Amino acid sequence: MNSLNKLYDKNFVPCLKNLKMNKRYPILFLALGVGVIAINLISCVSIPKGATAVKPFKKDKYLGKWYEIARMDFKFEKDLNNVTATYSLKNDGSIKVDNRGYNYVKKEWKQSIGKAKFVNESNEGRLKVSFFGPFYAGYNVIEIDTDYQYALIAGNTLKYLWILSRNKSIPENIKQQYLKKAESLGYDTAALVWTKQD
Repeated sequence: MNSLNKLYDKNFVPCLKNLKMNKRYPILFLALGVGVIAINLISCVSIPKGATAVKPFKKDKYLGKWYEIARMDFKFEKDLNNVTATYSLKNDGSIKVDNRGYNYVKKEWKQSIGKAKFVNESNEGRLKVSFFGPFYAGYNVIEIDTDYQYALIAGNTLKYLWILSRNKSIPENIKQQYLKKAESLGYDTAALVWTKQD
């Protein structure tokens, strides 16, 4: 509720200052406030402070299957190992996202199909990903090698981070490079979950 109040204060109140209050239109102001809040909640596609998305980014080289090496844990990936993400181009120019992982507690595979779109131009590694209708989250490729074999992905905030590889492991020097980069942005890399790939 506090986050909704902050959005209300930040976005709705300034709008009211620019309009004359009129007792005949209370529903208009209520609808305006709800609309502003909804847009902010749906469009949560930011990038952590200090982070920069890869540019130039080669979309075609990024497509295909990636293995998750590490992640900041969150409810949608809780208790998952053998996590992979497969990206493929759709006819409308967006990218199909196929995430899979094995829940070792429930002993079952979990799959999530979503879509990704570029926030700006397709030559910049800033994307927004959705698994739930109009709700998007930031997916920012902030580090990648020249052969597109290893990638460091930042979410909207310092709560979301992924290290990906085309293979089930990653060279130690690349791992250390990515950890150092993440730490420089303020990530608590000690909180990373190292995904079991077996």
